[in-house]
Amino acid sequence: MDPTGQSTIAQPYEVIDIDPSTIDTLSRIPRSSFATRFGDHRPSTEPLIGVGDMLTVTIWEASSGGLFSSPASLERVSAGANSASIPEQVVGRDGAITVPYAGRVRVAGRTPRAVQEIVEHALAGKAIQPQVLVIDNKPISATITIGGEGVTTSQRLPLSVKGDRLLDVIAEAGGVRMPVNTISVVLQRNGITERVPLQRVTANSRENIFMRPGDVVTLVQDPQTYFMYGATIQNGEVPFGTDHLTLAQALVKVGGLADYRSDARGVFVFRLERPSVLHEMRPDSTVAARDGRIPVVYRLDLSNPNSLFLEQRFQIAPHDLLYVSNAPTVEFQKAADIFNGLIAPLSQSAYAASAATTIK
Repeated sequence: MDPTGQSTIAQPYEVIDIDPSTIDTLSRIPRSSFATRFGDHRPSTEPLIGVGDMLTVTIWEASSGGLFSSPASLERVSAGANSASIPEQVVGRDGAITVPYAGRVRVAGRTPRAVQEIVEHALAGKAIQPQVLVIDNKPISATITIGGEGVTTSQRLPLSVKGDRLLDVIAEAGGVRMPVNTISVVLQRNGITERVPLQRVTANSRENIFMRPGDVVTLVQDPQTYFMYGATIQNGEVPFGTDHLTLAQALVKVGGLADYRSDARGVFVFRLERPSVLHEMRPDSTVAARDGRIPVVYRLDLSNPNSLFLEQRFQIAPHDLLYVSNAPTVEFQKAADIFNGLIAPLSQSAYAASAATTIK
C-alpha cells in the first residue's frame, strides 16, 4: 500500500478501449520492411574480385617469339599459337595472384577489366604488345547464401552483373516448397537482420530488393495465424490468408458472433505489445514487461454503431488471441443447468416416494 492507501502491486495486464486515438497510435507502428531497413534500391555494381575467388588469366602476344609464345614456356592449355593460359589461381589472403613476369598482382576489390589493364601495363616492354583476359571462374566473394526449411535447395549463389533481386535468387534456388503465406524471409546483411513475410515481398515490389554480396537469406516456416475463442461460430487457430487482416475480417473468417450466445459489448484482443507502443497510449502504466513485451487487452463494444467502423480499421497482429464473451443470459443458463443437474436426482427420488405412497 502507498501513503494514499492504493495498492502498489503492478497490474498483470493493461486494458485499452479501441477508439480512434488507439487505432491512430497503432497505425504509426512501422512494420518490418526490407525497403525501409536497408534502403538502397539500386542494382548492385559490377561484381568485384575478392579473396577466395578462382581466376584464370590468358595472355596473347602480337607475334611469335615472345614470352608466352613457346609451347614449353608454361604448364598451360593453349588458347592460340601466341598465347598462354595461366592455371586457375585462388586469390590469396593478401588479395593478389601471381602472373609470370609481372609478379604478385593485387586483384581484390577490382573488376576483371581493371586487372587486365594492370597486367598489360606490368608486361609492357617484356611481352610483345600483350593483351590480357581475366575470368573470375568462381566468384566466392560475390555470392549470397540461401537456405532454410522453406526453400527447395539450400546453396550459395553467385550474383550476376545485371543485378539480382530477392525473388530472383529464391527462384534460382528452386523456389519454395511451402505455401507462400506460411513462409517468412529472414535477411542478414552487414550485421543487421530483418524478417518479412514472403507474401508481403510478392505483393509489394519495393520489398523485392536487390541482393548484395555476402547476404544470407533464410526462408523459415512462419504461418501468420491468430487464435479465436469464446462465443463465435468457430473456435481455434485461424490462418490470416492475407498480409493485412482487420478485426472485422478476423471475425468474419470464423463465422461471426454466435446469435443469442455472445455479448457484443465484450470483444477482446489479447496481445503482447511493445513497451514503447503502450507507453505512448498509457504513459503512466505500471504493467511490467515480460520477455520484452507487455500484456495488453484491447476492448471493443460492438453494440455501439461507431465500433462497426473501428473494427474495420483495427489491424490484427500474428498470434493475437481474440475472445468474445458470453451474454449474461447464457451465464445464467449455465448456472441453471448446473443447478438442475444437482436437483434432478432429488426430484426423481421425491417422485418415486410419492408414487409408492399412492399405490399403498
